[in-house]
Amino acid sequence: MLGARLPLTKSTVMTYKSSLLRVLEERGYIHQTTDAEGLDALAEKQVVPGYIGFDATAASLHIGSLVQIMMLRRLQQTGHKPIVLMGGGTTRIGDPTGRDESRKMLSDETIETNIKGIFSIFSRLLKFGDGPTDAVMVNNQDWLGQLGYIQLLQEVGTHFTVNRMLSFDSVKLRLEREQPMTFLEFNYMILQGYDFRHLCKDKDVRLQMGGSDQWGNIINGVELTRRMDSKEVFGLTTPLLTTADGAKMGKSAAGAVWLNEEMLPSYDFWQYWRNSDDRDVGKFLRLFTDLPLDEIARLEALEGAAINDAKVVLANEVTKLCRGEDAAVAAEATAKATFAGGGMGDDLPTLDVTGEGVRLGAALTELGFTASNGEAKRKIGEGAVRLDDVLMNDPGFLIEVAAGETRKLSLGKKKHAILRNA
Repeated sequence: MLGARLPLTKSTVMTYKSSLLRVLEERGYIHQTTDAEGLDALAEKQVVPGYIGFDATAASLHIGSLVQIMMLRRLQQTGHKPIVLMGGGTTRIGDPTGRDESRKMLSDETIETNIKGIFSIFSRLLKFGDGPTDAVMVNNQDWLGQLGYIQLLQEVGTHFTVNRMLSFDSVKLRLEREQPMTFLEFNYMILQGYDFRHLCKDKDVRLQMGGSDQWGNIINGVELTRRMDSKEVFGLTTPLLTTADGAKMGKSAAGAVWLNEEMLPSYDFWQYWRNSDDRDVGKFLRLFTDLPLDEIARLEALEGAAINDAKVVLANEVTKLCRGEDAAVAAEATAKATFAGGGMGDDLPTLDVTGEGVRLGAALTELGFTASNGEAKRKIGEGAVRLDDVLMNDPGFLIEVAAGETRKLSLGKKKHAILRNA
């Protein structure tokens, strides 16, 4: 039965020989490994195919997934083969990890549309092809969808104990909070473990990586593969990634920070990184850019106002990787025009205003600067809203925009938008 304890290696225990683990260690990706010495030796002597799984719950991933995508990039940069596993099958179930309620069921069409949208970020950050270190994308619906229920119970279910499954945090925490967990969700860990075993047989995958919250699921796959096929495979997790103030990566005050342009304008994406906490600059540069480590050390040592130069470098480098160089250049130019020159950059969010005009509070909500007209009213009352750099105090003020003209609406010092005639 699954449950034997695997060797656990913290990243500080040994000096790595392989370029793969050295790079991952130097840049801060390693939290836990099942067998660091064994993985290090394997990566020294051969190309290691490694994978990370992503469920297709939206048409884009957000920046909470970017550290995992960058790990696949590091895998390829050090001469190994990245496998992007799209959870076309597991998305139909939903990973219960860190959740208090079941995910909404998605249609097959929605899942396929989401996978196509998600692929765009991988195509920017990885080289796909048929070569020995070229990335490939696979979909676990291709094998899970063909797996009969009785076959699953006989071949895989016998290697899991309910006792062990109940001990996992994803299950235990849900039960402790008296939140229902469906039998469908309870099976998620079995299917994820089976994914590792299948990929090992089909593509000789030897490594699964993921966030620290996936440690239990990864161990299941390592143990299942060893028990069913007598094959040694490895697991590696990243630390839980939070900002210096303790917030979880992936969201801002305005909502999720999406990786795809269609879900979040490049200016807002750039601005998220530009607004990083001083204490996070070095960590983010190591994780999310390809800058050399000595240059990162120089940038994170800047003090006072000079640290803002490092934040601009961070915003530019991440935006180049995820959106392209043109997007980074345009976003920086917009920021300079908006903040330094008091102007309006072309890359700012826009709102088309009809001839009837729009009320001030409604404009803030339509732009997504506030979640509701009530919040807009509070922000206006706090003196946080300006129209063309003039302080506004009336939520019902009617904004009109003449033909051929534009106006600037600002909330605080960091949120700006262009209002134009429809």
